[in-house]
Amino acid sequence: MTRRFATSGAPHVIAGYSVPRVMYAVLFALLPLVVVQVVLYGPGVLLQLAVAGPVALACEALALALRGRDSRPFLRDGSVLVTAALLAVAIPPLLPWWITGLGTAVAVLLGKHAYGGLGYNPFNPAMVGYAVLLVSFPVAMTRWPLPLDAGGSPWDAYTGATALDALRTGLGQRYTMEEIFRGDAFGSLGGAGAQWTGLAALAGGLYLLARRVVRWHIPAGVLAGIAVPAVVMHALDPGAHASAIFHLFSGATFLCAFFIATDPVSAATSHRGRLIYGAGIGTVTWTIRTWGGYPDGVAFAVLLMNLAAPLIDRYTVPRIHGRE
Repeated sequence: MTRRFATSGAPHVIAGYSVPRVMYAVLFALLPLVVVQVVLYGPGVLLQLAVAGPVALACEALALALRGRDSRPFLRDGSVLVTAALLAVAIPPLLPWWITGLGTAVAVLLGKHAYGGLGYNPFNPAMVGYAVLLVSFPVAMTRWPLPLDAGGSPWDAYTGATALDALRTGLGQRYTMEEIFRGDAFGSLGGAGAQWTGLAALAGGLYLLARRVVRWHIPAGVLAGIAVPAVVMHALDPGAHASAIFHLFSGATFLCAFFIATDPVSAATSHRGRLIYGAGIGTVTWTIRTWGGYPDGVAFAVLLMNLAAPLIDRYTVPRIHGRE
C-alpha cells in the first residue's frame, strides 16, 4: 500500500543558511576581535583589513575572469572577504602592507582558485596565505607591538616577542617558569594582549554557535586537543611545560577553534569526524608550540588536518541506510 503525503506548492524553502548569510555572520562575529585589537595594539589591524579586503576582491575578480565565470555573485557572497578578514586579524598589525597584499593574493589565487574556487579548495585559504608568509618572513610575522595591558601604547611602534615565543626562548636558555613569566609578554591568564583577543574571539564564536552557523564539535575538539596534553605534561613537569590555561589564552587558540578550523569546505563532515579533526588540530598545535620550530602552530596544524579530512570522513561518515 502506497501512502501519499500532501506537500505545499513550489518554491520550497529548506533552510535560511545561504552562503552570503553565513559569511556575513562570520564577519559580524569578528567585530569584537577587531575592536579589542584596535584598543590593545592601535589601528594597525584596520590598515591590514583595508589592504586585504580590496586585494582579495581584485584577485577573486581576476581569477573568475580568467576562468570565464561571472564574478558578480562571488564578489557579493562575502566568502573572499572572510578569507581576507581572517588573514588580517591573524597577522601582526604593523606588518608592511605589501606583505599583507602578497599573503592575501596567495590565499585567494593559490589557496582557493588553484583548486576550482569556492567549495573545491582542500585547504583553508587564509591559512595557506598565512603559512606562506610565516615561512617567507618569519621575523616580521612573529613581532607584535607591546599591547596596552603589558604597559605598551596603542600608538607605539615598539615590537616584541609574543608570549609563546618568549616562553620558547626562555626555556631554551634554561630559565625557570617563574622567571620567564615575569616578562612583559605575559598576562594573568596567558599572553599579554592574546588573553583579551582570545576572549573576544570566544565571544564571537559563541555568537556563531548560538546562530548555528558553526557546530560545537570542531571547537570542542580543538580546545580539548590543546588542553589535554598541556594538562598531562604540566602535571608531569611543571618546570618545562606551561599550563593548559596559558595555551588556551595565548596565540590564536580561540580564533582557530571557532573561525579557522570550522571552515566547512576543508574540514571533516560527520559529527564524530569533526571531533577527531578538531582534536587533531589542537594536538598538533600544542606539539608544534612545545617542540616545533615556530611559536604558534595553528596554521600548520590546520593545513595538516585538512590533508587528513578525507581519510577521517572515509572512516567516520555513517553508512547509508540499506547499503552493505
